[in-house]
Amino acid sequence: MLRSMYSGISGMKNFQTKLDVIGNNISNVNTYGFKKGRTTFKDLVSQQIAGASAPGENRGGVNPKQVGLGSQIGTIDTIHTSGSIQPTGRPLDLAISGEGFFTVGTGAGGQVVNDPLYTRAGNFYLDADGNVVTAEGLFLIGETAGGGLGKLQIPNDAKSFSIGQDGTVNYVNAQGTLQTAGRVVLAKFPNNDGLEKVGGNLFSETANSGSVIDGGGFQLNEPGANGTGTLVSSALEMSNVDLSEEFTEMIVSQRGFQANTRIITTSDEILQELVNLKR
Repeated sequence: MLRSMYSGISGMKNFQTKLDVIGNNISNVNTYGFKKGRTTFKDLVSQQIAGASAPGENRGGVNPKQVGLGSQIGTIDTIHTSGSIQPTGRPLDLAISGEGFFTVGTGAGGQVVNDPLYTRAGNFYLDADGNVVTAEGLFLIGETAGGGLGKLQIPNDAKSFSIGQDGTVNYVNAQGTLQTAGRVVLAKFPNNDGLEKVGGNLFSETANSGSVIDGGGFQLNEPGANGTGTLVSSALEMSNVDLSEEFTEMIVSQRGFQANTRIITTSDEILQELVNLKR
């Protein structure tokens, strides 16, 4: 069979994957804290027709002759550029201006964090006990008023509360006194691109992302310290998906897919001519 037919098939499969990534980007254009994906290709393998030869006294060198056999997926990247910040006026909405992730997870005893996950979506809520949680009920992890890392809790009798750029959570108690409930802290990874999406606007660390956990426990940072960004209260970070870019990439992918189908069609016509040689 013709090599071009199999090259066309590999190209079609790759552009299908690229369209899948583009479709996911567009569907999450209004998802808070969403980071878009990008697909890159690389050539599959090349068949050697003739090797290269070095130049001699009587004849110059000859370059190798190779025929490529198609393409394959090179990478599917997560692009961690910041999205635009949208003011909401809600005190429990937080955006990160710069690097870093919120740390969320399940807790026990107020201090123990189990199965930590990381997110850029800062739409938080209060539960019946005054704990700051995500929409799915995961606790926001920070420095507690008593020291150490654990759940951030605002007393139910607090008259009002606010969160500063440095993450400090202040509230006014029933007696009208300003108190500190703790501080929101941020996780920073050596390689953000190595994080794995696990759904629900959440990321988990992998072997290639680096870790914020060492033998001494969590190494989380005060906002604005050690390269992390500052917090913007009463605002949310939007998706970093650019619709104009995605639609352009969609057109490119569609034309690329069509071109590869044309390769298969042309190869089929050539095979038909060969079959028709014997009548």
